[in-house]
Amino acid sequence: MVEQNYCDISYLEKVRIYSQEYLKCCAYIDQYGSSDYMFTKRLYSKLISASHLLEDFLDYHGAKNNSQWFFYRELTASIRHLSLGGYAQQHIVSRIAFYGLGDVSEFVAEGHKTLAFIRSSLLSLAPSILSEAKQLNIPLPDVLHGQYDFASYLTGERLQSDIDAEDKDRQKDHIVKITSEFFKIAQEIDKLVFYEPLTNEEIMELVPSKINEVMIRSYEFRVHNLQSYFDTYVVQSGYHEIAGKLKVLRGYFSVVYHLFQVMGRLLHYYERHLHEVSFKKAYMTVREKLAGMVDPDQLLDRTINYAFYYVCYFLSEGQSIAAEIMNENLEKGSVTLPIPRNRGFHQRPSLMVAKLVAHFGGKVEMRLGEKRFDASSVLDLQWAGGEINKDGITKVVFEGDIRALKDLEILASVNYGEDIMGRGTPLPESLSYLRITESSIG
Repeated sequence: MVEQNYCDISYLEKVRIYSQEYLKCCAYIDQYGSSDYMFTKRLYSKLISASHLLEDFLDYHGAKNNSQWFFYRELTASIRHLSLGGYAQQHIVSRIAFYGLGDVSEFVAEGHKTLAFIRSSLLSLAPSILSEAKQLNIPLPDVLHGQYDFASYLTGERLQSDIDAEDKDRQKDHIVKITSEFFKIAQEIDKLVFYEPLTNEEIMELVPSKINEVMIRSYEFRVHNLQSYFDTYVVQSGYHEIAGKLKVLRGYFSVVYHLFQVMGRLLHYYERHLHEVSFKKAYMTVREKLAGMVDPDQLLDRTINYAFYYVCYFLSEGQSIAAEIMNENLEKGSVTLPIPRNRGFHQRPSLMVAKLVAHFGGKVEMRLGEKRFDASSVLDLQWAGGEINKDGITKVVFEGDIRALKDLEILASVNYGEDIMGRGTPLPESLSYLRITESSIG
């Protein structure tokens, strides 16, 4: 049996040690934080590390379940998660000019409003933390931070680029894979898209039942993987040295990823520390105190009406450039297939084909002689279906993304998913993404 070694120093002495850097930062905010320029990435980074270390220490010693120490623990968690959100948002503000996304003036303005909310929340928390520390007999550090300890590290200079980029002609498969995943994420998020700011009541219907930390963290992970894959296999020489469409696409990855970071941190804080899920008096009392310093309504407004709104916006905007890049790099081909038996390209088979093509994101056209129809459009396919019926055509040619063509062959082999009466039939497992309900047929 391994013997556990414990330090002889008392809990109160240890909590003083673990609180030193944390309280130094809080005192700094309380003294100098009214200036917007004091909240730099260096300050957020120090707040994150100091509060994380203290929070872990408090949790190890059971502060979550102790009435004397619970509030101090919750204040520490508040600093940590708001600082994590602030760091990600500050990164967006400082980097947005390099992303090549066109006119983003409204987005930048909303981003500054989000930073202002985070700063004001930290300013409200700092004096309460110092007061609570005093009440718990935790002394303030003898030496405090000065105004220049957290100065911005950015300059106007750029180091010379002297590492040649590799030939990227070999990266086509990677680019197609990346753009395909971008489309999938955009299509999934599109189910929750909105176009006007939501009221607090409307937001409460979404959070946390439909939009929550677990969901957002999963998308953050996927977009981060997408960005990492891009940097590893497409642009090994570095972000600053790419140009044109690839630079813009990388910009969409980056801004969406960092917005998911902001959302994830703010949603975690709301769900864990402000959302009423416990009826224990001690917990409710602390939540009320926190809500007096960090406005839950403003936090949700910034989370949904800023961060999530612009996640939807940039995913939508990015699809056109992603489509161009994909179609320039994907392998193309053609295949001749029979038309659906008995009823031709009416609504169900047209919907099946359009959904299949959209799933891959690449361009596919149906060709009738010299005429071409967009195979991702139900209306185009039904329009072509009218000409097919009129001219008695039995086979058509599909041209474009070879990945989609392979699945179109499978779909045609099962008569596009319907029987001779026009009713739906089971699809092969490889086409499970095409399963639709009768209500979507109309």
